[in-house]
Amino acid sequence: MDSLSENLRLLRYPLNPGGMKMGRNVSVMRLSTGKLIIHSTARFAPSDLEALRDWGEPSWMVEATNFHDSLARAGVAAFPDLPYLTPSGFPLARKLNAMSLESIPSEWEGEVDVIRVEGMPKINEHVFFHRDSKTLIVADLIFHIPDSAGWFTHAFLGVISGIRQHPGSSRMFRFMVKDRAAFEVSLKNILDLDFERIVVGHGEPIETNAKETLSGIFRELGYAV
Repeated sequence: MDSLSENLRLLRYPLNPGGMKMGRNVSVMRLSTGKLIIHSTARFAPSDLEALRDWGEPSWMVEATNFHDSLARAGVAAFPDLPYLTPSGFPLARKLNAMSLESIPSEWEGEVDVIRVEGMPKINEHVFFHRDSKTLIVADLIFHIPDSAGWFTHAFLGVISGIRQHPGSSRMFRFMVKDRAAFEVSLKNILDLDFERIVVGHGEPIETNAKETLSGIFRELGYAV
């Protein structure tokens, strides 16, 4: 478990669809009460569960996009007693007794902000802002696959996702934008947050010039931000 700040940890897991080394990141935010928000699901090892419980009190697990359901069953099986929060339209919401992410728990207020990315109802991604660490946590809004993933991963992503440089935004993600104006308003609201770091769902965290990087990606793609 990597420490990004006093109250933010990162767990990294392999995810290799089609042979691409994309990885899956699980961010864990610790509130002032010591309770933990586990952002994203994975095949948690027993050692991961022990490390999390040593660090704080696992209290919620969330999925921030409707496209991150592949490991949902494994995540819920590891933490069967935790409230599981998902966006509306999440494919496994009913089967996994998920709660709605549209209304966040009152205990998060003042410490964690959640912004729905409007204009793309099928994906329904939600962006998290952890105030204490000034960190923006995203799912598929942008990718930051490192060079160490290898030429095949980068070449394949370039072909199927149109990501020629990292960090970048995938063609498929942008195709899901059905209301461009609403999407641009969401981007502006996100950029108004006081973040200095971005943790992506796939790849390496962006530790420097995070806000400029995010705005630059979408500005170059023609969005008004």
